[in-house]
Amino acid sequence: MKSRILKLSILILLLTILSAAQDVASFEKRITVKQLDNGLIILICERPEAPVFSFFTMVDAGSAQDPLRETGLAHMFEHMAFKGTDKIGTKNYPAEKVALEKVEAAYAAYIAERDKRVGRDEARLQQLEKAWKDAIAEADQYVIPNEFGKLIEQNGGEDMNAFTNYDETAYHYSFPENRLELWAYLESERFLHPVMREFYKERNVVIEERRLRTDSNPIGRLLEQFTAGAFEAHPYHRPTIGWMFDLNTFSATDAQKFFDTYYGASNITVAVAGDVKASNAMPILEKYFSRLPARPQPDEATTTEPPQNSERNVVLKESTQPLYLEGYHRPDYEDKDDAVYDAISDLMSEGRTSRLYRALVRDKKIASFSAGFTGLPGIKYPHLFAFYAFPLPGHTTQEVGEAIHVEIERLKKEDISDDELKMIKTRSKANLIRGLAENQGLAIQLATYQRRYGDWRELFRTVDRIDKVTKSDIRRIANQIFVDTNRTVGVIETAKPAAARDQSSGGQSTSDEGGAQ
Repeated sequence: MKSRILKLSILILLLTILSAAQDVASFEKRITVKQLDNGLIILICERPEAPVFSFFTMVDAGSAQDPLRETGLAHMFEHMAFKGTDKIGTKNYPAEKVALEKVEAAYAAYIAERDKRVGRDEARLQQLEKAWKDAIAEADQYVIPNEFGKLIEQNGGEDMNAFTNYDETAYHYSFPENRLELWAYLESERFLHPVMREFYKERNVVIEERRLRTDSNPIGRLLEQFTAGAFEAHPYHRPTIGWMFDLNTFSATDAQKFFDTYYGASNITVAVAGDVKASNAMPILEKYFSRLPARPQPDEATTTEPPQNSERNVVLKESTQPLYLEGYHRPDYEDKDDAVYDAISDLMSEGRTSRLYRALVRDKKIASFSAGFTGLPGIKYPHLFAFYAFPLPGHTTQEVGEAIHVEIERLKKEDISDDELKMIKTRSKANLIRGLAENQGLAIQLATYQRRYGDWRELFRTVDRIDKVTKSDIRRIANQIFVDTNRTVGVIETAKPAAARDQSSGGQSTSDEGGAQ
């Protein structure tokens, strides 16, 4: 105990020294925020430690905004944003534009025949499919493959990437500081003049991504069915990658409509962090990003998930490692008790001293790993607080589930210790400082907090909110949220291989397909 207290005291001392340069006041001197006339928000953070900068472009639209029958479209447009513009990636854009219009007309005719419920003509369908593919081949002759990415790499860009989740779509990479104007041109241009070139080729890439990460991955299949079971009404029940039928149906025209709806300037936040002077950089960024058209703020109203009044279960039987997962509905990130959920997550899961690790992994030795976390599958709307565990050989999902429930009951009935509460609050400060250590992480956090709260300073206020969390808060939320009628359970149970099942059943095969119960 003395050793633990000493380590805690040293950590607090180090954090006190470090935080002197990481508080709100010090960042206010280095951060400039401006909302352009078109509604786009720009943040610049001056960090002259090295002659580079990183950026984070956040579009406030994710898979929760996917239209009906077009799941996966937000993610699909993320892919298209790397395909270039009317100036980049084309040999002859006027001719390419005409060719792409022919592709869309041919595809619309093909889909109309393919999806007929009555009277589909198979011979005509084959002719229409051929016409569509011939149109694609004609359009492809104008493409300069990967020119957008090559331009970035040739000019010293690194870590070029993007992601789509349920709440947002984001783009990021790093550049030498003397390429700031080139970056501003490229980043604004791809949202000013996007071109849906190679759309159906890229759609096939996404289809393969789904097969790899979901259809051929037991954990991916469990998460998809678990989320669909937990959210019956809210769009969080849709997979970000998209349902396979939708991936084989939506068009480049649909992607353009999604872009026109959600990529308006007022729905975009751009943060830049690194060796840039706001006085020099802001006019450059304003010059290029002010070109993006102002559009009405999209309607993001969604169906409210009704209260859950009974436990739901999803069971998959797979020839793979077992997994136990459970989730409890909780309010969105703006809830007044959001910091309490973060504190519970830290208590249950942060490191080898966390309650779940000590109980299930170290002491009972029934799991290889166990943790709890908030934010499944997103945070923008009411979501889940989840717990999970991987049972060790000889132990079952039921066994680790019961062990998790023992720890949850402790939260409900017993106050956590003074040391535990102090460690939670100390780690929150440490995590904040670590998150500000690199340009990329800083840009991500600044854009996210500016977008979600309307003020980047909320990044620092999260620590203040956790500082105010009490033992009684943790017990109150645990008793309020962690109840069986609010619980969805998903498990992977290890099944025998098909050959072994056939032998044990005298040659008669049995079904081991997963499904919601």
